[in-house]
Amino acid sequence: MRKERLSEAVITHIVLIIVSFVFFFPVLWLVLASFSASGSIYDYEGFFPQSYSLGTYIKLFSDTQMYDYPSWLRNTLFVAVFSCVLSTVLVILTAYTMSRFRFKMRKPLMKTTLVLSMFPSFMGMTAVYLIMINFNLINNLWSLILVYSAGAPMGYLVQKGYFDTISNSIYEAARIDGASNPTIFWKVTMPLSKPILVYTALTSFAWPWSDFILPNMLLKNRDLWTVAVGLTHLGETEFSRFAAGAIFIAVPIVILYFSLSRFLVAGVSDGAVKQ
Repeated sequence: MRKERLSEAVITHIVLIIVSFVFFFPVLWLVLASFSASGSIYDYEGFFPQSYSLGTYIKLFSDTQMYDYPSWLRNTLFVAVFSCVLSTVLVILTAYTMSRFRFKMRKPLMKTTLVLSMFPSFMGMTAVYLIMINFNLINNLWSLILVYSAGAPMGYLVQKGYFDTISNSIYEAARIDGASNPTIFWKVTMPLSKPILVYTALTSFAWPWSDFILPNMLLKNRDLWTVAVGLTHLGETEFSRFAAGAIFIAVPIVILYFSLSRFLVAGVSDGAVKQ
């Protein structure tokens, strides 16, 4: 039995190392590409650049005449922050309502949202584009925030699962003490829901921070581009700038995920089952 367990452990670790390398190698290649001195992908010797330099990162923020990366970064941050705030509020309110209140159309609404969430979001892009045209919201950062926030409540099921795990006895005790529904929500539910709040805020921030399809469709003005859109318009000789911009935009998300990982695990695991 010990030999079998040892062999299973060795095979498992070998497979994990291979899988880790498969996922890690593209990241390593992109990091090294961001330090390429030539900037062009055609000057590589095999997989890796021939020479390295920090000039790409300096150029990324200093050479803004044609590719204004700092402006793209500000636009991305603006959209992501406001979308995060509005989406978090809407998702939490939707999930809490579905979890704690009983009304006539509750079950049909839950079934409808569950079915609609199975369809890819890009299926409605044509309709979204026509609506934005009719409301004169093309080339407007607030149009992105509106679409991201409006669609966020569709993904309320994880948050609802978390609220379902909070014992009803807590709410009954609060009602006996004379607490109203808003008081129960703010002073009872919210203090107990820090993991799911962090999880919701982080996922609501990460989506607009890295999204490409919607900004590319709604933003035609170069000055309003987000980072994802701007990077795709870089020339073939600017690949190192593309890699540096991609690395720089990924670092904040990685830091947030690692620093808030304990809240993320708690939020997902507690919202996965109903007790």
